[in-house]
Amino acid sequence: MMLFTFVMSDEPIKDRDHSPEIDERIFERIGRGDSSALDELYHKSERTLYAYAVSLTRDHEQAKDLMQETYLKILSSAHLYKPMGKPLAWMFTIARNLYYTEMKRSSRFSIEDPSNIMNDRRFSYVTDADDRLVLEGVLEKLTEEEREIIMLYAVSGMKHREIAESLDMKLSTLLSKYHRGLKKLRSHLEEGGESS
Repeated sequence: MMLFTFVMSDEPIKDRDHSPEIDERIFERIGRGDSSALDELYHKSERTLYAYAVSLTRDHEQAKDLMQETYLKILSSAHLYKPMGKPLAWMFTIARNLYYTEMKRSSRFSIEDPSNIMNDRRFSYVTDADDRLVLEGVLEKLTEEEREIIMLYAVSGMKHREIAESLDMKLSTLLSKYHRGLKKLRSHLEEGGESS
């Protein structure tokens, strides 16, 4: 019921978690082979990276696979990281590139019909029917950017300013896309979740 309540509420979420504090030196440690640094990065960023991965893949299992590939790529490329103050942006870029490379490689440009989500195993872990309806709306009605923004805000707990910084987007642009996406979701839910 958390997602449903979030979408239908006009009140901002108070006491939000925020994006993980990632010290950029962690990539240097990973590059030197410090396995505890990779564990630390994983525990600090897993929720945020999952929200981003699911916004791309639209599938729980594929999002988990993409996360694993992303952490493996970080492990092999950490020595190349150049401190720029945006470690999440670097991680998101890796995830996005891996996702699109896989899409091209497998030639799977069509995604399963999102209207089957209620009978689908992709989000079988979501037990609340209202939350599953919200996920259906997120997958079916929103653009990729709107999905990224809303999932990062609602699931990972990032603040709008942090999301804008991580996605390299102006805050005003992000807020516009966020509110447009919420409006689409509310409309979808008020119509009973029916496909148009």
